[in-house]
Amino acid sequence: MSKTERSLLSRFLSSQFKTLPYPVQSFRGLVVIVTGANTGLGLEASRHFVRLGAAKVILAVRDVEKGKAAQDSISLSTETKNRTEVWSLDLASYESVKEFAQRAAGLDRLDVLVANGGLCTETFELAEGMEKSFLVNVVSTFLLVFLLLPQLRKTATEFQTRPHVVIVSSEGHETATFDEGKSESILAALNDQSTSNMGDRYDTTKLLQLYSMRALSERLDQSGKPPVTVNALTPGLCRTSLLRESSPMAQIIAGAIKFVVARSAEMGSRTLVHAAEAPSDSHGKYLRDCEITPPAIFVDSAEGKETQERFFVELIGRLEKISPGLAANI
Repeated sequence: MSKTERSLLSRFLSSQFKTLPYPVQSFRGLVVIVTGANTGLGLEASRHFVRLGAAKVILAVRDVEKGKAAQDSISLSTETKNRTEVWSLDLASYESVKEFAQRAAGLDRLDVLVANGGLCTETFELAEGMEKSFLVNVVSTFLLVFLLLPQLRKTATEFQTRPHVVIVSSEGHETATFDEGKSESILAALNDQSTSNMGDRYDTTKLLQLYSMRALSERLDQSGKPPVTVNALTPGLCRTSLLRESSPMAQIIAGAIKFVVARSAEMGSRTLVHAAEAPSDSHGKYLRDCEITPPAIFVDSAEGKETQERFFVELIGRLEKISPGLAANI
């Protein structure tokens, strides 16, 4: 094991056993959207938002029946009613994302988007002509962010507040090999089964989320429009069902590791709630253990910054094809 690998492992273990601050910040009167809210981190974060007084928490889920079960769980544990809504959102479908955003445009306000929904799989599968986990974790996630920016800015203007977009990334970005980044077209390489390293794909999508968040934050700062805080976080390794689509062997190995060092979903969810109310200095930043922290060293390197810009330009180009005129929302 190299010195760098030992350092990463040491920091990871130290982080995993930290007790994170219990959320106390008021969300009274705010409207929050949480994707992937029917289970795990999304469910527990939604529970916190309701407990902290949010006027409405929208549970954005692929399976509405599971979303309703989550809704009942939140109502029971917080002893509240009529503070959550279950909305259908399938991040593997562009039309579903666009329909969701159109519905959200009818909200009186939108203060927080927690982009938590994600997919981890070692199987190469296409959806909308793209490798599915890349589609879900990156393309559709940022399609949703771009589509909701006008509503977030409207809220900023009308209520004199600063809305938040929270991207749930991962410290796995630090170990991504991301060989596709050396290709002339990064998107084409990611969608080519012959060149795709699916064992590295989840970590790669988390790196690309981080790149995209940083590039978007820079452009938002230059827009001259009402400010929206955009940040990203790692919740750490948590006991959730994220690996449900991984191979049986991967689940066995991960299960053993989780048994020893994983956080509970509730503990991990505290990082999501913190990012949703973090001050403006968190804009464009990466958060670990509810604190601003540097990302992997290569992210801030000259090569990393060049790759970030190259990828984001490609991503915007693809989003423009999905929803013409979308780039103007920045």
